[in-house]
Amino acid sequence: MPTPLPQPPATSPEHDAARACPDELWELGVRAVERARRWVEESADEPAPRSAELLSRILADPDGLEFTTRFTDDVVRPADLDVAGAALARLAAKRTSFLPMLLGAATGVGGRVARLAPRTAAKIARRTFRELVGDLVVDSSHASLGPALARLREGGNRLNVNLLGEAVLGEKEAERRLAAVASLVARDDVDYVSIKVSAVTGPHNPWGHEEVVAHGVKALAPLYRAARDHGTFLNLDMEDYKDLDLTIEVFTAILDQPDLRDYEAGIVLQAYLPDSLAAMARLQDWAAARVASGGSRVKVRIVKGANLSMERVDAEIHGWELVTWPSKQATDTHYKRMLEWAMTPERLANIRLGVAGQNLFDIAFAYELREARGAQDDVEFEMLSGMATGIAEVVRRDVGQLLLYVPVVDPDEFDVAISYLVRRLEENAAPENFMSGVFDLASDPAVFAREQQRFLDALADLDPSAPVPAPRRAQDRLAEQAAPVPEAPAPGALPEYASTPDSDPALPANREWARRIAAAIPGSQRGLDDVRAGEAFLATVEDVDAAIAGLASAQKAWAARPAAERAAIIHHAGDVLAARRAELIEVAAAETGKTIDQSDPEVSEAIDFCHHYARMSLELVDPDYLAGARFTPARVSVVASPWNFPLAIPTGGVVAALAVGSAVVLKPAPPARRCGAEIVRALHAAGVPEDVLMLAPIEDGEVSQRLVTHEGVDRVILTGSYDTARLFRSWKPGMRLLGETSGKNAIIVTPSADPDLAVRDAVASAFGHAGQKCSAASLLVLVGSAGRSERIARQLVDATASLRIKGPEHLDSQVGPVVVPDDAKAQRGLTALGDGEHWVLAPKHLGGGLWRPGIRAGVAPGSEYHLTEYFAPVIGVMRVDTLAEAIEVVNAVDYGLTSGLQTLDPDELAQWLDGIEAGNLYINRGITGAIVRRQPFGGWKRSAIGTTTKAGGPSYLLGLGEIAPQEGADAEVENGSLAGIDERVAGLFEAVRHELVRSDAAWLRRALAADAAAWQERYGQALDVTGLACERNILRYRPTPVIVRSVLGVETVDLVRVLAAGVLAGGDVELSVEAPLQAGLTAAAQAAGVRVEIEPEGVWSARLADLGTSNALGTRVRILAPRGVPEASVWEEATSLTIGSPDVALYTGAVTPCPHTELLPFLREQSIAITNHRFGTPLDLAAGVV
Repeated sequence: MPTPLPQPPATSPEHDAARACPDELWELGVRAVERARRWVEESADEPAPRSAELLSRILADPDGLEFTTRFTDDVVRPADLDVAGAALARLAAKRTSFLPMLLGAATGVGGRVARLAPRTAAKIARRTFRELVGDLVVDSSHASLGPALARLREGGNRLNVNLLGEAVLGEKEAERRLAAVASLVARDDVDYVSIKVSAVTGPHNPWGHEEVVAHGVKALAPLYRAARDHGTFLNLDMEDYKDLDLTIEVFTAILDQPDLRDYEAGIVLQAYLPDSLAAMARLQDWAAARVASGGSRVKVRIVKGANLSMERVDAEIHGWELVTWPSKQATDTHYKRMLEWAMTPERLANIRLGVAGQNLFDIAFAYELREARGAQDDVEFEMLSGMATGIAEVVRRDVGQLLLYVPVVDPDEFDVAISYLVRRLEENAAPENFMSGVFDLASDPAVFAREQQRFLDALADLDPSAPVPAPRRAQDRLAEQAAPVPEAPAPGALPEYASTPDSDPALPANREWARRIAAAIPGSQRGLDDVRAGEAFLATVEDVDAAIAGLASAQKAWAARPAAERAAIIHHAGDVLAARRAELIEVAAAETGKTIDQSDPEVSEAIDFCHHYARMSLELVDPDYLAGARFTPARVSVVASPWNFPLAIPTGGVVAALAVGSAVVLKPAPPARRCGAEIVRALHAAGVPEDVLMLAPIEDGEVSQRLVTHEGVDRVILTGSYDTARLFRSWKPGMRLLGETSGKNAIIVTPSADPDLAVRDAVASAFGHAGQKCSAASLLVLVGSAGRSERIARQLVDATASLRIKGPEHLDSQVGPVVVPDDAKAQRGLTALGDGEHWVLAPKHLGGGLWRPGIRAGVAPGSEYHLTEYFAPVIGVMRVDTLAEAIEVVNAVDYGLTSGLQTLDPDELAQWLDGIEAGNLYINRGITGAIVRRQPFGGWKRSAIGTTTKAGGPSYLLGLGEIAPQEGADAEVENGSLAGIDERVAGLFEAVRHELVRSDAAWLRRALAADAAAWQERYGQALDVTGLACERNILRYRPTPVIVRSVLGVETVDLVRVLAAGVLAGGDVELSVEAPLQAGLTAAAQAAGVRVEIEPEGVWSARLADLGTSNALGTRVRILAPRGVPEASVWEEATSLTIGSPDVALYTGAVTPCPHTELLPFLREQSIAITNHRFGTPLDLAAGVV
């Protein structure tokens, strides 16, 4: 005898007074609970598909969801059976005791077989799994679909068929999907089909909303006519919030066409969006007008929403408000409110309803509401096929007929069902979801009571008279533009740092804002007057001399200001830039051809630089941070900025130098001078004195050469090509040059990768801003079977060929103009093929600097294309057999800026992370778009020049001045153990301790303790300061070889202090000395792994000169000099020997106890960004790896 289920709770006056729900609706809710109770009891006698119950039991285990999603993704999805077999072996090695016998046996046997015959094992496991989920996704093959649909219709149910397919990345795939849907529409056994706008439009620039609507209408209108002619109902589905307005506008535009006014079709609204009630009202007004003019009514299918995980990802990654209700209860309340609002006779005359869901209590409530309002003919009930079929059967008996949502998929493309299955699996596993307890409702009173109470709690909040909910995402760029700029803050504590959100094109006000920007682009004159004035002001080399003298004089007062005062001004500069976002986007488009989707994030980055460097500058006056050192800013810094990032990069360089107390000249690249002018104007408006920040909008030539080589300029901050860095140093070998330069960047795709996402990310990384980003992917390396994948090849060509190539005044443009169209390298990359290469998609010049992007295949290791950065919309494809080969060819280039990996195999990830040589690494995402502090930016090898560190990182400001020991900072440190100090470092200390005077020993002990603390807190850790759930962003420090040069007269304490930092860093340290060291120190150094070489001065000088001409990429040399020798003379002597080679980074500063300045020469920073989810479900691929 089944256990009695709980009865509806009795109400009380106190409870009634507390609830918002009117009495008549509450009474319907009480009746709904009773009906749900009866349905549950009756369902206990219904046969349940064994597969559904088995799946439920798996997901009830704490490890069940992770196992099932990993099995689905890693074993079922891959096209390569060897990859699937290897994944099966990994899964079988984990705990599988919770698996039912059938799958447990398949996994256990498969795991053992996988080690011997992976392909056979994978086939067995796949077949078993498909049986398990076969009721959730139907085989769409010709032989199977008809019988499957007939079986599902038994008992009188109707079917809503939804075709799953490959990701639509281009027009060809969209056409293929549309044709497949059209064939479903034409079938005699199909009378109801769902489709999404995104399935026929493919990726688009979301700012081009009106153009995408027109595209969707054009693509879908013939399908609607075919559906009308075949008597098939067509339902327009949606998943993402960004598609809400798009879907409604496409739907209404199609049905407004005269020949479709009599055709009834449907659309979906999602109750977890507060926007949906207003959308329902909007549709009601439209439908009422349609019916009044003689047209047919339409249907709205109300669902709760199944894309919550990805909405959370989208909100978190962009820093936007979550668009959904904050709780499941709020969603459930809104679902009921939408039903109550829409289920009135006058509204049902225009829109009939589909009540879609699995929650018995909500279905029962909708049923009672329908009965109470006499709407039996206007409301139909919809459930998912294959989920809780016993409950569905008892519901059908009462409601008369169900409409079952039936996903279908080609068995050869079963992997495309992964995202759908992951959502369904997550719903079944999540405790807050009704489905998690569906198989226990009849047998466990506690589960029934839990769901009953959840239903009643949500119902109690239902207030039909409450205002229509407003959208939760409230960003409004129009309102921000009209608002006054916030007042500059007083010096003091700055706000906590938070990344600036980009503009959201899903919001109507923002789209109107963008339209106004686009309209202003063709006639834009912003910055032109300032450019002309600046040209006139710096017309001659004598003008440069006078300007530098003036800046140097004004710098003294600027540097003398309290650091907190400068920081407040720089932070406020970010607010001013935010207020001028539209103007900056306009000038970037007008001058450099940047489309809004590319320039809007760049403005956010510029704002972030202001806020970040303002905070970081305060560390330079913090005694705890400097640990006995002092910072002196460069007097005058020249920022030589590029044209490809005309807003963020110049802003970053300028505000960094200003923040530390330097005077600054901004020398923008000639194609981006107006952008530079607008930045300088904004910074002056923020409070930066005009006499410490000057614009130099001059062409390249004698005057600009004088500027960057001027003896009064202490730092040149260059972002540009390696060739430019080499040119600058040829002019002045002793130039203090900090450079972020070129990149020949690659994405490696392994057979375990998701092919559609890999192609999506590769195309976005290669052709954003017409391939002109220094971080752009110009090489795609396909490993093993990925190189033979017809799907990857087809999707890559389709996605690239479908890109919209237009000027930036067209908001739907995805690829804008090449900014320097006559650049010789760019022309070669777009027109010339190497030996064995061929065009898979040939570039095509469209005029006005516009090029259709190109794809070349057959790229060979060592070829010109392999090794050359072209700065153009072209990508080359290289095929290799193994991941080790892929890493080798990627590392073979002279640069190491960004690099990407597409894999779902943690072992491959570990191998790649251990071997790849680049400063910014990206896994399962695009390789462009670094965000300040989240992914500080800067490369290795020839991608970084001088003693610079990552822009937007924690240490960048250290390079913008000189750090020396703080006078009078000596402190006595108690004698005792060196607890917490690396034993190799301790050995160095002990080797010299008795030779040092007390003050030097104390100074050294203090320095070593500071190193140990800094290592523990920062440099020895892989740190993620963002705390994002959907993406891990890790900054780690990798040891790098360094040559330390010490001469006669160098204090022993200084030498040991530097060696200790190098030893702690763990790299290859070579010590070159002019004369032998004392035996104890030599032995301790060698025991710590230091190689000691005796090189007289002449030998050393010759060696250093050789390093300057040897093309030894990324060479670092730490040169120590006796105290009292000016650092400038050490620098000049060393750079004269290397002839200013950009390949040799020279560290000639005084030795200090500061851990940051002494450890960093021995470390390379590396940023790692790893997508940490699959379709919103957590996936920590790097767990235990980094």
